[in-house]
Amino acid sequence: MLKGFSKGGIHTPEYKISKAEAIADFPLPEIAVVPLSQHIGAPAAACVKKGDAVRVGQVIGTAAGFVSSNIHAPVSGTVVAVDATPDTGGIRRPSISIRAEGDVWIDTIDRSDRLVKTCDLSKEEIFKKITEAGLVGMGGATFPTHVKLAVPAGKTAEMLIVNGVECEPFLTADHRLMLEKGAEILVGVDILAKALGTQKAYIGIENNKPDAIERLTQLAVEYPHIEIVPLRVRYPQGGEKQLIEAITGREVPSGGLPIDVGAVVQNVGTAFAVYEAVQKNKPLIERIVTVTGRCLARPSNLRVRIGTPIASLIEYCGGFPEDAGKVVGGGPMMGRAIANLDAPVTKGTSGILLIREKGAVRKMPQRCIKCAKCVSICTMGLEPYLMSKLAKMGRFDELEAAHVTDCIECGSCSYTCPAMLPLLDYIRLGKTEVAKRVRARKTQEKK
Repeated sequence: MLKGFSKGGIHTPEYKISKAEAIADFPLPEIAVVPLSQHIGAPAAACVKKGDAVRVGQVIGTAAGFVSSNIHAPVSGTVVAVDATPDTGGIRRPSISIRAEGDVWIDTIDRSDRLVKTCDLSKEEIFKKITEAGLVGMGGATFPTHVKLAVPAGKTAEMLIVNGVECEPFLTADHRLMLEKGAEILVGVDILAKALGTQKAYIGIENNKPDAIERLTQLAVEYPHIEIVPLRVRYPQGGEKQLIEAITGREVPSGGLPIDVGAVVQNVGTAFAVYEAVQKNKPLIERIVTVTGRCLARPSNLRVRIGTPIASLIEYCGGFPEDAGKVVGGGPMMGRAIANLDAPVTKGTSGILLIREKGAVRKMPQRCIKCAKCVSICTMGLEPYLMSKLAKMGRFDELEAAHVTDCIECGSCSYTCPAMLPLLDYIRLGKTEVAKRVRARKTQEKK
């Protein structure tokens, strides 16, 4: 019997139209625009200036605190600007622009295809390499990997759970990575488990990827402490709390973290990046991006250098279709509309989705009909209709009491609402305001 989480969730139509497309190397950009904030936490501090020559893999931004991440040059060439450039939403963010000249890498990176299985490093040495390489969560959350590996005092990591679910309807980057780099992923999982000091690791994969399940199951024979767990297909199973419950039966308490139930969760893309960082001395300078959409000529899975303009990926895959109405960063459920196609690919860019004009137009919202569909499908046991209304009315104390910060922003409530209410939009706004108030209160209490 397939495992799965117990509360809420939905079945979305699947459009994995790029699942058979092997990962292809995308050409180097002429100018790589590298944001200094590609992670949760403080932006990195630039350590190069205009006119400096850099090589691939060289540190160009240093972490500005523990919850921060190093930034490395994704191309070799000359720094042409250390300035602010518009992100996908059009907001100017600090960044470093590099004019690509050749493809010269720093000497310490092993660029060979040779699989390196053995890791004789200590936990501390692994932690240091991961920190220096600037690794973050590759599933889209971009939480610095070294922070997740720093288990708080009084807590114990009993298990590592690796997310190979990829439950967003269109995305296939993780799927292709598991098929093409499964051996490297398992070495990465083994290294992560060693860094955590845990003897058990699970890789959860939904049953709509039978080839990936079969491939990793065969490879995992060499790793008795790593178990491949097939899961029934149900969105949003890729959420940390849902994945933990599906695999272990443990529920993370309200306001809690995975470590509260003895778990640390990482993405399969992160596990691969860990392999490259620890075994190959390769920092995070590129990632796999799914470029897809039913109106796109050539949906693809591309290995792309950080800093590459999003517009060039769309052009490579057939160009911008006439009937395209919206471009989304990520998947259709949790992704966000892209207003600026000249913005660069970052560490958190898992996919670029083009949606037809017809599907991009929002329908006129109607009155709530009190059907409670949003309540029944909420995997966190919340009341989306109520939280949306409280946020709209600015009643933030009541919104906090309704546990709005537990919302994982999966979008299931808006997806199922027969009245077409923009529930998640208001919940996100309210959640942001409540989070501000909570931080301010904590800061005041420390004084």
